[in-house]
Amino acid sequence: MLAAVPPSRAMSKWSVGRKPSRTLGLLLLVILSYLVLRRYLHLKPGSCDHSVAQRLDWYNLVPAWLRHRQSGLQANGQHFMLEDSTFWIFGGSVHYFRVPKEYWRDRLLKMKACGLNTLTTYVPWNLHEPERGKFDFSGNLDLEAFVLMAAEIGLWVILRPGPYICSEIDLGGLPSWLLQDSGMRLRTTYKGFTEAVDLYFDHLMSRVVPLQYKHGGPIIAVQVENEYGSYNRDPAYMPYIKKALEDRGIVELLLTSDNKDGLQKGVMDGVLATINLQSQHELQLLTNFLLSVQRVQPKMVMEYWTGWFDSWGGPHNILDSSEVLKTVSAILDAGFSINLYMFHGGTNFGFINGAMHFHDYKSDVTSYDYDAVLTEAGDYTAKYFKLRSFFGSISGVPLPPQPDLLPKIAYEPLSLNFYLSLWDALQYMEEPVNSEKPVNMENLPINNGNGQSFGYTLYETTIASSGVLSGLVRDRGQVFVNTVSIGFLDYEKKKIVIPLIQGYTRLRILVENRGRVNYGDNIDDQRKGLIGNIYLNDSPLKKFRIYSLDMKKSFFQRFSVDKWSPIPAVPTFPAFFLGVLSISLSPFDTFMKLEGWEKGVVFINGQNLGRYWNIGPQETLYLPGAWLDQGINQVIVFEEKMAGPVIQFTETPHLGRNQYLD
Repeated sequence: MLAAVPPSRAMSKWSVGRKPSRTLGLLLLVILSYLVLRRYLHLKPGSCDHSVAQRLDWYNLVPAWLRHRQSGLQANGQHFMLEDSTFWIFGGSVHYFRVPKEYWRDRLLKMKACGLNTLTTYVPWNLHEPERGKFDFSGNLDLEAFVLMAAEIGLWVILRPGPYICSEIDLGGLPSWLLQDSGMRLRTTYKGFTEAVDLYFDHLMSRVVPLQYKHGGPIIAVQVENEYGSYNRDPAYMPYIKKALEDRGIVELLLTSDNKDGLQKGVMDGVLATINLQSQHELQLLTNFLLSVQRVQPKMVMEYWTGWFDSWGGPHNILDSSEVLKTVSAILDAGFSINLYMFHGGTNFGFINGAMHFHDYKSDVTSYDYDAVLTEAGDYTAKYFKLRSFFGSISGVPLPPQPDLLPKIAYEPLSLNFYLSLWDALQYMEEPVNSEKPVNMENLPINNGNGQSFGYTLYETTIASSGVLSGLVRDRGQVFVNTVSIGFLDYEKKKIVIPLIQGYTRLRILVENRGRVNYGDNIDDQRKGLIGNIYLNDSPLKKFRIYSLDMKKSFFQRFSVDKWSPIPAVPTFPAFFLGVLSISLSPFDTFMKLEGWEKGVVFINGQNLGRYWNIGPQETLYLPGAWLDQGINQVIVFEEKMAGPVIQFTETPHLGRNQYLD
């Protein structure tokens, strides 16, 4: 097996005769090299600039016309070819949007040190275009910076831009504002969908095209949609996506990716099919099918699942490291290239987690640890050491040294001393939407007409009698008579008894979007909040005041210091709790343990860490040190039902009981 060619050595032969101005170009290159080297030699060792200079990739200083990139990654015959060399893809998945930007380099260096040569990542449309025509590629969503960092470190990139990505993210990465159209048919050539995709791809591909291999970048392949064979609603859809990519300048190798349920229907002309699996049994089945439809073509497992995701109320899934090593070895022995999904899972920060809904609705936990090769916090695992030894044995060159682990700390327990009940907070929020009937989250006339994507929505109306309350609540609605909680409505419980009351009483339903389904046939039906009418004794209720509790950073700016009070002996829930985490030295990573708390969300310095819930399996929330300040750190907890005495901190995560994946 030939070792893969690193990006910086892909083409070492320069052809200078192709430019008439080559003399001037070479002269400028010499001058540039001298200036950079001169600066490097005068930097003080240990300084930030010195370390950056040491990492300079001299290949990237060479003008593009000297690089002689022509063919790119090719799928001709039995093996992949990069230019005129046999190329094996040893890939690993890391999602930039699930990892603090400050830690991208750490995770990618650990990938390189494991013997991998290719980074794969999804691109989440819903995060990049939160409102129609309003794009965000800043901070943690800086796709271009992530791709260029991979190139600097010496990794190729396979990009998976969707538009649908699955990825255990809300609605599979599709924006919720698409669901404002009652006739929307996602992942088809329905006009309302393709028009939105076209506008998104116009913007996205303008960023991606310059990063392709043939333009001097690290992207060697691009995936067409994601596991469409298992959805397969529209035979014209995949050709449309392929053309949409090519028309906007995508010139690298195109791939599809399907599991055993969709491979037969996911293959398309002019695109290399790859497979997703976890077991050697699946490998044998899918290999035979690939040979029957693609004949002699390079074979690749685009997703070898190194673990699995967790759902609230379920077990913590693990996959034994010895089993992983056996399967990876079998995949390569069968002549496949491979991508480890996930190499590093990271975290579903905020409300971005997805859900599954086949028989029962199950939302994904905040942690996307995935029992991957690196932990949620980027630490090494038994899988890492075994795979590093394995890939090192076949690489043909010494592997880079393993980066040091980032330090962890257990801070002292934190008391949250200030409090603001939800009912008191309503007066400080934006004016509610007044509506004769309930309106689902996506169709609320807020956020410049884009509705509400994430978080909670509070519905208020007035009732004058007791009886049976019924309706469709998505996903979980806590019901209040005035400020007293009387229970929940959800997928299982669709009715609740309103107790005897006198006179007019305020009925309130606090509805949480726990995560839209990211995989399956029912993605068109993922509207959240109250769906249609809500009935009391079979009569529809009217005249609602609807509050959007999306809990963005701007949401909390309305709660100035004077709005908070000391915590009373008996708090009224739901409520916000405020405290200060004081750090005297440089901040380190830690994990928050909310023992005694029941269900809610944690915010640190305005960053939404995600949900916690005492039903498990996740028992701690990852708090990156990069998001902490030396000095004062604001901590806000939104708790639905019951607050604990303190917040504890630990150096290690607690993920509850385990279940071995077959």
